[in-house]
Amino acid sequence: MATRAAIREKAAALQALFRDAGAQVIEADILQPAETLLDLYGEDIRARAFVTHDPLAGERMLRPDFTVPVVQMHMQDGAEPARYTYSGVVFRQQEDGAGRASEYIQVGYEVFDRADPPASDAEVFSLISRALDGHGLRAVTGDMGILMAAVRGLDTSERRKAALLRHVWRPARFRALLERFSGKLPVPESRARLLAEADPMARAAPLIGLRSAREIAERIAALRADAHEPPIGAGETELLDRILGLAAKAPAALAALREMARDMPALAESVATLAARLEALDGRGIDVAALDFEAGYGRSSMEYYDGFVFGFYAEDRADLPPVATGGRYDALTRVLGQGRSIPAVGGVIRPALLMECAP
Repeated sequence: MATRAAIREKAAALQALFRDAGAQVIEADILQPAETLLDLYGEDIRARAFVTHDPLAGERMLRPDFTVPVVQMHMQDGAEPARYTYSGVVFRQQEDGAGRASEYIQVGYEVFDRADPPASDAEVFSLISRALDGHGLRAVTGDMGILMAAVRGLDTSERRKAALLRHVWRPARFRALLERFSGKLPVPESRARLLAEADPMARAAPLIGLRSAREIAERIAALRADAHEPPIGAGETELLDRILGLAAKAPAALAALREMARDMPALAESVATLAARLEALDGRGIDVAALDFEAGYGRSSMEYYDGFVFGFYAEDRADLPPVATGGRYDALTRVLGQGRSIPAVGGVIRPALLMECAP
């Protein structure tokens, strides 16, 4: 196992590569405001982050990643276009027995550029690929934007679409919602009884939670409206299943998605973006014909990505997490930009894992 000094030396070499590519070197505070991260990810993040409390500054989290503080910094006063690189420790709680580090160094490269998002995707991927060259890693790519476009194209209510989009990064919850909205799962008996009552609040116990009586009533009204919605058609749910199950080399995946777009025109724009990205990757020397594409890739671990996603893995080390990951997070800039947004894409390398993969 590499020493800390050796890992930091490797991190410095990777950051130098990114700096030489035109990135500005930046830093981010180790202690981050918990409120921002909780607003973005909900209470679930508490299970993965280290939380502390400052008497003056309030609740804080040890930095779980760099992307959020980098986006905040850029949206406050960053130039356009901009490229950044950073290196430092991040902190993640791990499940018992997982055998994974709870603190480790990341080295990253981020691009904020409006001109040509597919070209920026290719820039980030190819640069990280070059940094990993010679270590025998397998790249996997995907595109969250395709699944999200398919959900937006469903013939159902906006409320149902919003619910599916909110849980697109939680595969089990997404599946349960899809089966309920398509009529494959019945409404839970307890909910059916509640909705059948003329005044569900009449026999309610004293309110002791955070929701007011008005909020509860609004929620019940929304559930009643949903109960009268027709189910999502079998053809549309089958198409979603085909998208989620798609795993092939990139050119074959593109051809399959183009066929699906004939049945669901809402896919056309995201499929065209995929085509442009593959062309840009080819222009940067990436062997697109050998590149793996999985339409469902990143759904359980890349919560703020909403477009291109990728990861690099050691094929002979199934025990290792991905050595590098990244993707596009345009929506995050809109959330943190207070009314402003900019296309953004980036990726990180874990130098300690890279050093475990023999050249």
